[in-house]
Amino acid sequence: MEKKISVVIPTFKRVELLKKCLLSLNAQTFKDSDYEVIVVSDGPDEETQRLISSFTGDIIYLHLEKKKGPAAARNLGWLKASGLLVAFTDDDCLPASNWLELIWSRYQGEKEIAYSGKVIVPISKKPTDYELNTANLERADFITANCACSKEALIRVGGFDERFEQAWREDSDLHFKFLIHNIPLMKIEAEVVHPVRPAVWGVSLREQRKGMYNALLYKKYPSLYQSKIAAKAPWNYYAIILTFAGMLGGLLTGSILLAKLCFWAWLFFVGMFTIKRLSATSRRFDHVTEMIVTSIFIPFLSVYWQFYGSLKYRVLFI
Repeated sequence: MEKKISVVIPTFKRVELLKKCLLSLNAQTFKDSDYEVIVVSDGPDEETQRLISSFTGDIIYLHLEKKKGPAAARNLGWLKASGLLVAFTDDDCLPASNWLELIWSRYQGEKEIAYSGKVIVPISKKPTDYELNTANLERADFITANCACSKEALIRVGGFDERFEQAWREDSDLHFKFLIHNIPLMKIEAEVVHPVRPAVWGVSLREQRKGMYNALLYKKYPSLYQSKIAAKAPWNYYAIILTFAGMLGGLLTGSILLAKLCFWAWLFFVGMFTIKRLSATSRRFDHVTEMIVTSIFIPFLSVYWQFYGSLKYRVLFI
């Protein structure tokens, strides 16, 4: 039976988060029979399947045979969707009760159309660096935490690029596809709350791996990337790496003056980077310590993954 809207949610072994999301979708003011929810697990997940079976309403569980990332999970979901519109959100998001109603109210039967809604990220009065980074989602032009489009639009652009195997830049890729194919993109008032998940100490180090997908996006859309993202490693990253290398070079060659000069320059750049990250964030001792330690290593990891992406996707991205 054809639905008005199909909601697609990628997930993998995050049952408690997914449960809250599904409860929000169960509380929609939109007529129950007019929408379906398709939950796609990024690999077999019996616990998630049991959760889905405990819910009433039109909720479908699908899974990939092996982990391939959220882009592949979303592709499986929208290809199975019966709705005229396909709405996307994430398993850690909480759609407002009128989310689907507002999306549908803007739809005028267009064959190809896309919508971008509001994302609200609640943060502390004294947020951590991780909270501030997550809050950047509120300013994004188009993200899969809160978007919708006609199924015809997805068919035309070929859906998500499954080479984006992590939750990073796959939504920008879809956004750029819509722009290139001249598919109208409308901003709408439909809201989704995106709480900040608890993060382990040093989470920013692990996050640097995602940078390799910047190279892939840049290779595909260099002009759009430069105008809308331009997120290559900043100059101070290279300064930190070069002064550190100069310090080691000075020590190895016996040039103590060079080693001292490079050490103080390195300390200055690391200090400025740390201060910048702390300028609007928490001053808790554990957080300050985390910022100092991670500020030493982030430049090396960021540039490494940037160059890794350049080599993997064969594009000059420095």
